[in-house]
Amino acid sequence: MKNGLVIADSGPIFSLALVDELNLLNSFFDSIKISQAVWDEISSHDSKPFHQRICHYFIDKVEQIKGINDLTFVMDYGESQSVILYKELKADFLLIDDKKARSFAENFGINCIGTIGLLSISKDKGLIGNLKPIFDEFIKNKRYYSIDLLNAVLTQKGESKINFTI
Repeated sequence: MKNGLVIADSGPIFSLALVDELNLLNSFFDSIKISQAVWDEISSHDSKPFHQRICHYFIDKVEQIKGINDLTFVMDYGESQSVILYKELKADFLLIDDKKARSFAENFGINCIGTIGLLSISKDKGLIGNLKPIFDEFIKNKRYYSIDLLNAVLTQKGESKINFTI
């Protein structure tokens, strides 16, 4: 059973594209949309090796917000447009990783999920194998997730922890 409409922010898009798992969005959601601000951000990173994959996947999923973006004082432009789009389209989920923006969105009653949560559920459903190689790739490519969170998920899933030293 799929979970309706998700509005995606750029952080999870970059992370999922990095590990070639954008297809998980199709496995969980009936429809995926992004705001114009998120499109501008993800399509402008043409030096990334996964740029074409992102552009191809999201080109027909861009939506303009209709209202005024009055949230830029508390979060960045893409995140704020994503929150507004979620409300305007009456979405079911907001895919967002930024801790501050997510906390703000949840205070407004927005149903949020992050990249790590999506990957954890994907493992439970047998859609992906081990999480540790994915998490290692995130760390190697400076995708900023809490090592404590990653290790907690790995422990819960019966996988070995990440050994991280500075």
